[in-house]
Amino acid sequence: MTVRRTLPQRTRSLIGAWCFADHYGPDDVADTGGMDVAPHPHTGLQTVSWLFSGEIEHRDSLGSHAFVRPGELNLMTGGHGISHTEVSTPDTTVLHGVQLWVALPDAHRATGRDFQHHVPEPVRLDGAEIRVFLGALAGTTSPVRTFTPLLGAELLLGPGATVTLPVDPAFEHGLLVDTGAVRFADTSLRPAELGYLEPGAARLTLTNESDDTARAVLLGGPPFEEEIVMWWNFIGRTHQDIVRAREDWMAELGGPRFGEVQGYDGAPLPAPELPNAPLKPRGNRH
Repeated sequence: MTVRRTLPQRTRSLIGAWCFADHYGPDDVADTGGMDVAPHPHTGLQTVSWLFSGEIEHRDSLGSHAFVRPGELNLMTGGHGISHTEVSTPDTTVLHGVQLWVALPDAHRATGRDFQHHVPEPVRLDGAEIRVFLGALAGTTSPVRTFTPLLGAELLLGPGATVTLPVDPAFEHGLLVDTGAVRFADTSLRPAELGYLEPGAARLTLTNESDDTARAVLLGGPPFEEEIVMWWNFIGRTHQDIVRAREDWMAELGGPRFGEVQGYDGAPLPAPELPNAPLKPRGNRH
């Protein structure tokens, strides 16, 4: 699959509590084989799955069995530990979307497993169609629970459309462009580019500078003041947190910390070897 790692990057580790953003596809699954991710663990984070096309079957050790479809949010909480699988369905022809992670604050990073599904209603405003899957924007609010204030929304902008949106000035914002050319904070962004705006703005103005419909994902939240250690599928605060999570996964492979995924035909993924040097915490300096 074609995957673009837009966050973290050299100049920015987080946008609010958003700590990871993969932009993938569009890929013809007849050529790529689609997605088939065996049972694997997560700690200290929430995963946010959002598709533009295709369908993915989700199973987790909480017992959840759900499908990720375009315009529908699947949010999984892996605090102390969870495991899950992701498999594109046989009917999927083109797979295209974003995979996002949210770092849990230290007070909640050992929280229990959870899974939430939500289908946001589109809001139409000034040539834009907006689906708010987390937080509040354009007069609509997602009911999905998060552990820090967050904003997550898909925006479709008609050809040449300009929309101005009131936002929380305490938030920093990022805009990931999927299609078209979108001007954000006086910068023109092309597909797969991620723009950043520091806190302070009470309004965001977005302009589609292309002749076709543009699509982008808007992320936001107050600056995350904690440093994190992120390695493979784990988020902790120290190198030892990661060592312990890896040891637990490799010793258990379906044991009490991460649980067992039912209904997947295949063995769990082993964790890669840790680097020889200690993992360093990272965060954004303001």
